[in-house]
Amino acid sequence: MAASKKPENAGPSVSAQEALDFHAMGRPGKLEINPTKPMATQRDLSLAYSPGVAVPVKAIAEDPSRAFDYTTRGNLVAVISNGTAILGLGNLGALASKPVMEGKAVLFKRFADVDSIDLEVDTEDPDTFINAVRYLGPSFGGINLEDIKAPDCFIIEQKLREVMDIPVFHDDQHGTAIIAAAGLINALEITGRDMKTTKLVCNGAGAAGIACIELIKAMGFSPENIILCDTKGVVYQGRTEGMNQWKSAHTVKTEARTLAEALDGADVFFGLSAKGALTPAMVQSMAKNPIIFAMANPDPEITPEEVAEIRTDAIMATGRSDYPNQVNNVLGFPYIFRGALDVRATTINDEMKVAAARALAALAREDVPDDVAAAYQGMRPKFGPNYIIPVPFDPRLISAIPIAVAHAAMETGVARKPVLDLARYAQELSARRDPIASTLQRIYDRVRRQPKRIVFAEGEEVQVMRAAVAYVNQKLGTAILIGRDEVIKENARTAGIDLNKAGIEIINARLSRRNALYADHLYERMQRKGFLFRDCQRLINNDRNHFGACMLALGDADGLVTGLTRNYSTVLDDVRRVIDAKPGHRVIGASIVLSRGRTVIVADTAVHDMPNAEQIADIAEETAGFARRMGYEPRVAMLAYSSFGHPPGERSERVQEAVRILDRRRVDFEYDGEMAADIALDYRLMQQQYPFCRLSGAANVLVMPAFHSASISTKMLQELGGSTVIGPLLVGLNKPVQIVSLNAKDSDIVNMAAIAAYTAGS
Repeated sequence: MAASKKPENAGPSVSAQEALDFHAMGRPGKLEINPTKPMATQRDLSLAYSPGVAVPVKAIAEDPSRAFDYTTRGNLVAVISNGTAILGLGNLGALASKPVMEGKAVLFKRFADVDSIDLEVDTEDPDTFINAVRYLGPSFGGINLEDIKAPDCFIIEQKLREVMDIPVFHDDQHGTAIIAAAGLINALEITGRDMKTTKLVCNGAGAAGIACIELIKAMGFSPENIILCDTKGVVYQGRTEGMNQWKSAHTVKTEARTLAEALDGADVFFGLSAKGALTPAMVQSMAKNPIIFAMANPDPEITPEEVAEIRTDAIMATGRSDYPNQVNNVLGFPYIFRGALDVRATTINDEMKVAAARALAALAREDVPDDVAAAYQGMRPKFGPNYIIPVPFDPRLISAIPIAVAHAAMETGVARKPVLDLARYAQELSARRDPIASTLQRIYDRVRRQPKRIVFAEGEEVQVMRAAVAYVNQKLGTAILIGRDEVIKENARTAGIDLNKAGIEIINARLSRRNALYADHLYERMQRKGFLFRDCQRLINNDRNHFGACMLALGDADGLVTGLTRNYSTVLDDVRRVIDAKPGHRVIGASIVLSRGRTVIVADTAVHDMPNAEQIADIAEETAGFARRMGYEPRVAMLAYSSFGHPPGERSERVQEAVRILDRRRVDFEYDGEMAADIALDYRLMQQQYPFCRLSGAANVLVMPAFHSASISTKMLQELGGSTVIGPLLVGLNKPVQIVSLNAKDSDIVNMAAIAAYTAGS
């Protein structure tokens, strides 16, 4: 199976039960539909449906192009399959393909803000499939075909492209081809090769293999220098066995009959076949500085380690996320459709595919920004043999690839709505990005590179045990469960949780050999604060927060997660008996809020009840630093119920004074206030009413005047506004501790553990 399937199953291994639980939790599946217009009053309903809906109906009847203005069509893609080639699992039927198609739809939305609906067509007959899809054109702006076996996929795509006036794109073919072509462009540059003279061998004559050959020919490769192989050997001129019209189009005149013979002296290997198809002897026979793209999924034709044993001059790419240069289709299809939809393209032609490949290649040559480098502990990816393809969570993809695709569509005359201002278009694209998901992924990626030992203080709780297992399964490090062995094991057995795996430790505080050392440490800190030694010993024996915090303080762990069974303030008091604030820092709570694709950091949401002006200024500085560590350049709004003096009030004066304090400190981030929340978040309104405001855009850090306003606003956003809220995150302690809420799910606990691990040592 080609690497085109990697986005759906990339990353660390997961257990079967974890996968089932993920898809079943809450509302089953991965998608839901939400209205984009208010539906709160009778007038809203009258406008949305009868009688108001009759007006756009008549407008579209008069001019069909108005459907793009008045309906979702212009941003809606259908992901369609018959399930005849699901991942690497084969023909399991249309219904079984639904989880994959839903996943594809989620990726469309996540990476390029393209709305998508999955459609599973229950037929294996190409003509029936074509007839089922061809009449759906009025509903969608594009069709993404998926998981359809070859050669049916060629027939279906070709016919649908002929009869439909919207883009039809079979990602299993073209997605892999585009990403591989981008990597190949850069590999050729690094090794000093010319497309016209480079000898390439492609092993695998299915959908992806054929598409790869067609695309690199369109880019300028000489057909006579490309040899295609399948399970029967070289596809040569005159061969009759196992041939079809798509293979026949790529026959060459050659004496080679086997893959080994074809690879003798070859410059490039494209593998879209099976594990083990490329042998060390074949690699040894290739030309100097060979380029090897082993893209079979989930196991490549040969691993980088195997190649490294015999060649030190090879450039390698695979379909796997745990090796450099991953050929991952999520780098392509969301952004290609984004560009095609935005110019209302009638098709996705070769020129648009080549443009996408060249844009990807160019992006890999640029300096990597901080929010991508944040995923690499102490290392910044740099163009070279181990970085020829951008990483999937590079935020620049959304503004680079769609522009190239849209421009190519306009140049080739298939765009029905040209983009006149590409610079403005780039800004609009960047605004569509989902930064919080990128941030979380960067956090996870970095922790996997430097795994950490995290204490899960409430180890007897089922949610905590599940989180610990997930932490280990995702290769984030070691999970240490604090609790009584027999209780933890019995609770795990009852819940069906397997704790018998490497990376999970259970520690009973009362029986720990470090018990006395921890008690001494706590007593040394608390003896002048009314605590006797026996008080400290009792806390270490019986209170898991104190025990876990001592583990962290004395270097026996890298981070601590707790809070599931106690109130936030109680847990914070426990932890602060053991761990101090960082020198020169203030301990605060910061929440990350994602709402409609925007990310805002809110503080203080956990610690300071009614801060004075000096404390508000400290909170602003601490939150700005946290924002930078998370990969954002802070624009801080100091909030109040008033805006720049109106209406006046004592509480607003505290915020005004905090701004003056920051002025005196000469801090290195944007800030201003006091201002109301609507002014802070609406840059157009800010410019209209307060043109003197010093912020260069809408605020992404909101400093609240009091804890109650911060807590109330974030919780209301989460419950009523449909926002995602992560936090409060504890910021400013000398050691990484995160406190989860009383109702936290296991996924929330894992995220907090990952954040604790991410900040360890920073």
